[in-house]
Amino acid sequence: MASLNESAYDDQPAFHSDRHEHPDMEEMRTFGFWIYLMTDVIIFGTLFAAYIVLQGNRDGGPGPEELFELSGIIASTLILLTSSYTSGLAVLSMNKGNRQALMGWLGVTALLGAAFIVLEVNEFVHLVHEGATIGTSAFLSAFFTLVGTHGLHVSIGLVWMVALILQLAKHGITPVTKRKVNVISLFWHFLDVVWIFVFTIVYLMGVS
Repeated sequence: MASLNESAYDDQPAFHSDRHEHPDMEEMRTFGFWIYLMTDVIIFGTLFAAYIVLQGNRDGGPGPEELFELSGIIASTLILLTSSYTSGLAVLSMNKGNRQALMGWLGVTALLGAAFIVLEVNEFVHLVHEGATIGTSAFLSAFFTLVGTHGLHVSIGLVWMVALILQLAKHGITPVTKRKVNVISLFWHFLDVVWIFVFTIVYLMGVS
């Protein structure tokens, strides 16, 4: 019996060692998201490069100075930047353990993001009515692809955010939901940074 007990005791350090060697799954998932974000950086970098190369190829069609209305674009930019601020407030509320405030700020962020998408869709509809479609010229193909890809990412972020609000309402603030809030906030800030480049390179430089 003594030898059996000693054998079982001797195995315990190995068991604990194995357990501690396994990385935290939430940290691994966060790391996986960073890898995904790096692929997004490559995608948007490629789209920006394509736009810069093709912006002068208009095939006799309208250019940015004829198509873009900066007043609406500035409004969209302010809305998206404000949503980045409210997503930061959501993270602060989570760190304080305030679930209601967290859900509220996420809801405000989602509403601002939805308003941004509505303005972007209205812009696209206006351009199409003006005869400026994705097939009109290489410039417009690059424009619709770049801006549309960003808008698609924002739309995915909205669905993700609403799903997270529902999960928070059901489960509260847990290690899993904390990780998801941090990740969606990081994703949202990334989209804001991308939009600043879009606003500068596509719109401001286009009409100047």
